[in-house]
Amino acid sequence: MKAFIKHIATYFPEKSLSNQEISERFPEWDSEKIIQKIGVRNRFNSGEDEFVSDMATKVSEKLFSENNFDRSSVDFVLLCTQSPDYYLPTTACIVQNNLGLRNDIGALDFNQGCSGFVYGLSLAKGLIVAGIAKNVLLITAETYTKHIHKEDKGNLSIFGDAAAATIISTDGLYEINEFSLGTDGSGAQNLIVKNGGIKNPKTDDSLIDSGNYLFMDGTEVFNFTIKNVPILIKENLAKNNLEMKQVDQFIFHQANTFMLNYLRKRIGIEPEKFIIDMENCGNTVSSTIPIVLKNLIENKNNKEKILITGFGVGYSWGATVLTQSND
Repeated sequence: MKAFIKHIATYFPEKSLSNQEISERFPEWDSEKIIQKIGVRNRFNSGEDEFVSDMATKVSEKLFSENNFDRSSVDFVLLCTQSPDYYLPTTACIVQNNLGLRNDIGALDFNQGCSGFVYGLSLAKGLIVAGIAKNVLLITAETYTKHIHKEDKGNLSIFGDAAAATIISTDGLYEINEFSLGTDGSGAQNLIVKNGGIKNPKTDDSLIDSGNYLFMDGTEVFNFTIKNVPILIKENLAKNNLEMKQVDQFIFHQANTFMLNYLRKRIGIEPEKFIIDMENCGNTVSSTIPIVLKNLIENKNNKEKILITGFGVGYSWGATVLTQSND
């Protein structure tokens, strides 16, 4: 049994945050400086009363509508998020109810960040190949901006909120091939919201370094990335019996343009085979890769072989190759 990406839909909240607005709040942080350092002009922020279950529901409804897809054929819901509505129940169960999906299906959350879409594809493929499901609804949804302190101009500039819904099925647009996955928990403290769980409850402290907000050690995350991603690409090419020149397109997690360009040059990827597509939405965490894929499909710019890779919080990383279906 093979597994394929069949449909993709994306969703962005109504509220946007431009570089100009950020510069007005932080005069030393010039609008052009942001685009030069990060590669983002605009990003979206979830509404005050808009949460992951809302965004996941909206993007799934959009997927069903745009593709005339019968929701009753969904056998499993996988929801990737690091900003769930509650500790429990799992947000995927709330989304199942919101969407009016069948009761004889599975639904679960998994807590993963920038490698989340790749990990989600691996889980979905496992369900398909094992015969447990025929149609998996994979949702990536984040309200990351709710984790960011209002005075943290760096992370406010980088991250945006978004959601993507993908149907993985027994047929479709792109066959999902072999995976390479990795984990190194020694880097957990370098990208973390320290407070808010059972171990460290959220405090009343509103300081930027209180532990209540997103902390990212940019230097350490960068060093982790440039060390592990080139090895990951080499490993995954070998697993899929491919050489670099046989890949038509490389889609990396859209972290920031400086990092992406550095990786492209270090790995030796030709510029025309490498996509940077984050200027108008920022780093949307687990949704960056499906957003780029959706844009490729919409622009009828499908490629025969695409290598996708995600990397980040955990640390975690993953890659796979997508092959265009001939059906």
